[in-house]
Amino acid sequence: MNNAHPQTREFRVFLNNIEYARKMILAGRSLAAFESPVIDIDDFYRAAWVQAVSAIDHWFHEELYRRVAELTAEDSPTMPYQLTKFELPLVKVEEVRRGTTTLADAVSKHVKAKWSNAALQSPRKISEALKLVSEEDIWDKAAAQLNEWNHGRTSMNSQTLRQRYNSITERRNKIAHEADLVDGELKRRRPISEAEAVDAVDWIERIALAIAHVLG
Repeated sequence: MNNAHPQTREFRVFLNNIEYARKMILAGRSLAAFESPVIDIDDFYRAAWVQAVSAIDHWFHEELYRRVAELTAEDSPTMPYQLTKFELPLVKVEEVRRGTTTLADAVSKHVKAKWSNAALQSPRKISEALKLVSEEDIWDKAAAQLNEWNHGRTSMNSQTLRQRYNSITERRNKIAHEADLVDGELKRRRPISEAEAVDAVDWIERIALAIAHVLG
C-alpha cells in the first residue's frame, strides 16, 4: 500500500492519535507475561480500539471544517452542490449583510456548530457530512483506492468497505457503552485479542488514508 500520508495538520493529528492506540496495544503485549489479579490485559486492547475510532471521528470533523472554510473562502463556481444549498440562520445572514462577518466565516462557523456534536462513526453520517466538501462517492472510491494499493489482491466495493467500518465501530460502541459485556451477563466480557485490536487499528488508518486520497 502507498504509505504517503497527507501533510495537513489534521492528518498529522490523526496519525498521532493512531500511534497512541498502537502504544496501548504494545503496553498490553508487554504486560501479558505478568499475571495480575488487578490488571486485565484485554482492557489495553479495548482502549486501543476505542482510541482508534475516536481518532478517525476527530479527523472527519477537522477535515470537514478545514475544507468548508477553504471552499467558502474561494467562492468557487465548482463548489459542491450540498455546500451551495447549506442554509444559514437569519441572524447569520443579517451579520453578513451588515458586514460584521464574512459569508465564508458565517458558513464555516455554522457548519461547525451543526456537526461538532454529531458522531461521525457511521458510513451514512460520514457521507452526509463529506457531501459538503466533495461530490465523490466516498466509500466507492475509497474501496477502489484500497484495491489499487493492494495491487488487485482485494476486491472491495462500497458495501464491503462500509461493512468493515461498521464492524469496527459497532465493537467500539459495545466497549464504550456496554462495558463490552456479553449480552445478559453482569461480569463476563466479550473476548478480544491483540491481533484483533491490531487489525482494527490498521483498518482505521487504511480507511482514513483512502478517504483522504479521494478527497484530494
